[in-house]
Amino acid sequence: MMGVEVERVVGGLCAAQKLERDRAVADLHLKIKSYSSELVLSLHTALLHILTDSTSPWESKHGGLLGMRAMVESSCCGDPESPIPGEARQAALRLLTHQEVRVRQAAGEVLGALCHQDGGATYATCSGNILELVRSNLERQVTDDEASRSEHESTRLLMEKLSAGTRERRNSGDAAKIFHDTAGWRNLETSMKCLEHMITGSGPKFLPYINQDLLDLIFQALTHTNRFVRETGFSVCGALVSCGAEESAELMESNPMFTFGDQLTQNLGQGLADNWSQVRLASSVATRKFLMSLPAAARERFFPTLLPRLCLNRYYVAEGVRLHSQETWRQVTGAEGKALVEKYIDSVVTYYIEATGADNHAVREAACACIAELALKLTTDAVRQHVPRLLHALTVCFTDDSWPVRDAACVACGNFILCFPEESQSSMETLYPLFLNNLQDNIPSVRQGAAVAIANVVRAYGKDVLPMVVEKMHEGLKGVEEQPSESERYGDLEGGLSMYGVVKRKRDNDMELHSNKQMYSCGSLAPKMGRGGGGCSDCRFRRPPQLWERADGCVYLAGELAAVPEAAGEVTACLPLMAEAVQHRHYTSHVTLLETLCKTLPHLARGLSKRVFKTNLHLFLDSIFYALECENALTSSAASQCLSQLSQLLGPNILRGRVEEHNPSYLRALDANAFTGPL
Repeated sequence: MMGVEVERVVGGLCAAQKLERDRAVADLHLKIKSYSSELVLSLHTALLHILTDSTSPWESKHGGLLGMRAMVESSCCGDPESPIPGEARQAALRLLTHQEVRVRQAAGEVLGALCHQDGGATYATCSGNILELVRSNLERQVTDDEASRSEHESTRLLMEKLSAGTRERRNSGDAAKIFHDTAGWRNLETSMKCLEHMITGSGPKFLPYINQDLLDLIFQALTHTNRFVRETGFSVCGALVSCGAEESAELMESNPMFTFGDQLTQNLGQGLADNWSQVRLASSVATRKFLMSLPAAARERFFPTLLPRLCLNRYYVAEGVRLHSQETWRQVTGAEGKALVEKYIDSVVTYYIEATGADNHAVREAACACIAELALKLTTDAVRQHVPRLLHALTVCFTDDSWPVRDAACVACGNFILCFPEESQSSMETLYPLFLNNLQDNIPSVRQGAAVAIANVVRAYGKDVLPMVVEKMHEGLKGVEEQPSESERYGDLEGGLSMYGVVKRKRDNDMELHSNKQMYSCGSLAPKMGRGGGGCSDCRFRRPPQLWERADGCVYLAGELAAVPEAAGEVTACLPLMAEAVQHRHYTSHVTLLETLCKTLPHLARGLSKRVFKTNLHLFLDSIFYALECENALTSSAASQCLSQLSQLLGPNILRGRVEEHNPSYLRALDANAFTGPL
């Protein structure tokens, strides 16, 4: 019976299908504690034979290692005289260099389980092998020419080889080069994961093994050219700082996390600013573990480096990094976040300004958002001395090739001007043209952001700037009547020079436009993208603004100015001109201008007061109901929401009466949409 059970378990663990192997491992976890010592030893012998047999397929070795791990975790080999731990350790060490990555990963997990059982004794026994394996692969970064290529260059060469044709792909020499380009550090990543498993398994008992040599080796991986190695390196750091920390202040000086804290902080700070989101997230996880492993009083020593980076990552575009950083901020700072930023304002400002010059457009965007936060949330005295430097950095970002950066910089400038009008006065000569240029940008959200910023300028400087702003608004609304029809819209792009050849050949599906080009990853945010462009939000090419876009920005501006008391009268006088502008429908994009109008009218009603708006409502009813019946779904939906909100603001009966008075034929559409309930 014992032989039958061993054969059954081994057969499941060595199955070719992963699902069957997983089931066998789960079954072994449930039953192994009921096995006799003789059955456990027989099972171990059978698995050891598979792991040491060079003819065994990788699936069998993988299942054998999973079975070994289950046996170790069940404590069935806790007898000091048992040969199982030593033999399992030797088998796992040999398989750490197996050609199959899943086998190498499973071998590392076995060693981690052994460390958990013996309190780190396994690490003490085989640390030399593990660290030498890591070190030898890390050195290839320097000695191997191909391995030292940047990721950008390696990807380009790989794509050239893959697209070179069937004949070249059949060439075994080229195939080997392709494999080497993509798997040049195959043992390094899995060796690092093995080290992580052993540290995690040892727990607090690993603290005595932390020394400068170990840290130097790990820190070397954190600067590796391969992003996956860097990510794994920060995972190892996370395991290292999770080993445990003494809460007692008397023992803090002997705590390795505190002793080597400055070095850890420097490297974690680099990871928090890494161009690749996955690396940045791994570093964020390690940073939280590091800070939370220390008593609250000991953390502030490391805040000048870590606090600004954590603060910026709360606005990072990658959701995982953003949410994790927000939660870390809550856990680390509690209710003292604002006070800590003010305390370390010099470090925060310096890093924010540095981030506005980063190659990664997402970092620049986050930096602008953080700078705006400084103006809105901190006390003016804490920020005042830094206003000139911050405004200068935002002014540079104002002309960024990436439109999200331009948008964030514009809104941030508006907030700074509102909070620091005197300090910003000297920069206004430069900022006025930038605000007005964004007001007619090709991107709708940029136009909307410019309207918000200009409204803040009016709040800050009042009647000193209001005439100029109103004049520009009038010019923009009047100019839409000269908007060329759609057939002429792209005429200016075909004739002259353009920054991208794609523009000149936009009507042709030319394969040259789409083949053998640099690829960018939205998930990693274009790690090698220069400040001048690249990535999914690259806007290095900007066509001249259209007249309707200028008018669209002015409609947004009117909606924002309506809430400014000094400008309410000017906006009211401008309503007939706005109504006339949206009635020009000789160009295709008029539906977009109508959509903006429908979104803006409720804001106008709230800002100007119901009494003032009701007297001018009739000017827009034709446009609203035209938009409601429009084939463009976004425009029609905006009109529907507009009527619904106006119904709540003015009252359904008043709205119905005004519609009936203006044009009774609109009542059918009004009743069909039933604008009487809540939004």
